Amino acid sequence: MSTPKDSSVHICLSRNCDCGMSRRDFLRLSSLTGAAALPFLRAGDAWAQKNPGTDQPVRIGYLPITDATPLLVAHARKLFEQEGLVAEAPRLFRSWAQIVEAFVAGQINVIHLLSPATLWVRYGTKFPAKIVAWNHMNGSGLTVAPEINSVKDLGGKTVAVPFWYSIHNVLLQKLLADNGLTPVTRANTAKLAPKEVNLLVQPPAEMIAALANKSIAGFIVADPFNAAAEINRVGKILRFSGDVWRDHACCVTFIAERDIDQRPDWVQGVTNAIVKAQAWSLEHLDEIPAILATDGEQRYTPHSKAILQKVFSTSDYRQYEESGVVRNQGWHQRRIDFQPYPFPSYTEELVRALRTTHVEGDKAFLEKLDPAAAARDLVDDGFVRKAIAAVGGPKIFNIPENFARNETLTS
Repeated sequence: MSTPKDSSVHICLSRNCDCGMSRRDFLRLSSLTGAAALPFLRAGDAWAQKNPGTDQPVRIGYLPITDATPLLVAHARKLFEQEGLVAEAPRLFRSWAQIVEAFVAGQINVIHLLSPATLWVRYGTKFPAKIVAWNHMNGSGLTVAPEINSVKDLGGKTVAVPFWYSIHNVLLQKLLADNGLTPVTRANTAKLAPKEVNLLVQPPAEMIAALANKSIAGFIVADPFNAAAEINRVGKILRFSGDVWRDHACCVTFIAERDIDQRPDWVQGVTNAIVKAQAWSLEHLDEIPAILATDGEQRYTPHSKAILQKVFSTSDYRQYEESGVVRNQGWHQRRIDFQPYPFPSYTEELVRALRTTHVEGDKAFLEKLDPAAAARDLVDDGFVRKAIAAVGGPKIFNIPENFARNETLTS
């Protein structure tokens, strides 16, 4: 993996990567507004001018979580090349802050990003970028210490989330509220009331150790960290995120608006490759662990094949249905699934949910957002509609022909 020329953005070359966002990262990224963002914007524009049209290489930035699967499968199977594009080796980043900084600067041009974070980047930091596709559905879970048997048992304890602007934080706070608990942010030494739950932003790679040493009672994050905790007998799944918000997006494909405007054929090719990767993944779930694993040819992630197999297993999910961990068995889900269309109803519901979710920092921009207008402005679904049509239409992904759905959330 190569390192970007801008030394202020550090790419993780370690296989023991942690991929959360610290308070320092959050504050640094929050500063990318107004005049502070100009150096990054200018650098990105300069890079774009040097690489016009479809000659621009595909430079993927990703974190080592299963949310990145379509981008990595597309690279491994040379699907970008099938679209006439040149793809460089995907770049593994240490944090969300670093991946966004490199993206804004134009050092990478295709990233997967937490769906709530895209709202923050576009409207909070005012960087012009858009969602062109979903990367996957579901794929996350609430993992807790062995003695925790219900959400109510988390009262008076600390639970970790990977980032304030994450679907994990949104769904955790919904579960807490539905069970009469109040989320707070306190110092680790602060005493909590019996119905308070202290929220801690923590890198995923630190969560398993924190759960093992009992400094936290649980964490909610993307796989394969939940699977790793299970396999290492550190914790157990209390709920899957997809069992709370049916078929939700977690990470999405995010592309700068300058690329969408200046090189639409390139964006179409990128989107085609990602959609093809998702269609292939649906039929070859058992092959994905070997592609992503640390002992795979590309060594995309630091995770073992055994841990990844648990995430992508087509049969493992049944044990959770039988034990009652999965409450909505009629939803007929898997632990992680793939479907690329960015439903407007999801974005609208996400805006509404974030308004009532505690996050650190200034969230005034959320109050100004009209949910329907945000869904139209944040998302460009023209490319993914064409890509879906090219692989056989909506039926390939079991989505409605009219590309519409109703959002279903439960406790």
